[in-house]
Amino acid sequence: MRLGEKQKLIIKRKVDFGVYLSDGEEEVLLPRKQVPEGASEGDEISVFLYKDSSDRLIATVNEPAVTLGHTAVLRVKDVTKIGAFLDWGLEKDLLLPFKEQTCRVKKDDEIVVALYVDKSERLAATMKVYPYLRKDAPYSAGDMVKGRVYEISPSFGGYVAVDDVYSAMIPPSENIESLTPGQVIECRVTMVKEDGKLDLSTREVAYKQMDTDAEAIDRLIDLCGGELPFDDKASPALIKEETGLSKAAFKRAVGRLYKERKIVIGDGFIRRNNEGA
Repeated sequence: MRLGEKQKLIIKRKVDFGVYLSDGEEEVLLPRKQVPEGASEGDEISVFLYKDSSDRLIATVNEPAVTLGHTAVLRVKDVTKIGAFLDWGLEKDLLLPFKEQTCRVKKDDEIVVALYVDKSERLAATMKVYPYLRKDAPYSAGDMVKGRVYEISPSFGGYVAVDDVYSAMIPPSENIESLTPGQVIECRVTMVKEDGKLDLSTREVAYKQMDTDAEAIDRLIDLCGGELPFDDKASPALIKEETGLSKAAFKRAVGRLYKERKIVIGDGFIRRNNEGA
């Protein structure tokens, strides 16, 4: 009997409240309302095994949204003192303990989780899905993909589940501060690693992104009254804090504006060129 998995079992015997299914060694109850019409002893039935509210192993013919060791996007139905409860298509909701949350969730949030067996031999959900995500994504460098952010680490970057099943990461050098767990984002694949994991970027390829960044810097100059109090030689930390761009991206954007004669670059400032073309 494999807890948390779908399996085919044989109807061993009927009782008033259902049928008992067997794998040849053990038996498990399939409640009467779950028994297919016309089912008889000896018939094979495909079921999913989980535990009921009394902690007893029980079978269901209903299809769970996630099975053991796999991931899925589930909706938060309620949050209690012991954790969040998720809708996974079965009568008994799935517990997501607080210690398995990478951020605090609220009712109706949609989150990526994996199904595992806890120390008490019960099925539970975890948002720490990194070990459960697949590493065989059908993508190559340059492809645009959609993914769901499931964890943020200032040191390592933004963890993303591409298509909700494939392992990927956005490096910390990007503007990961704007990301939040549960957020669905569109990214560009920058690298497929040897182990199959994906490196992603929320930025477009450089020549396209440069136009976007230049427009953003142009607006920022206006917001600052026509002059930025630093130039392209400023520290990467200052540039990142003030603009949200890396130093390299900032220099490219400033270079574009300078070439178009929209700005004047001085020692410690970048100013609107009111005499520009």
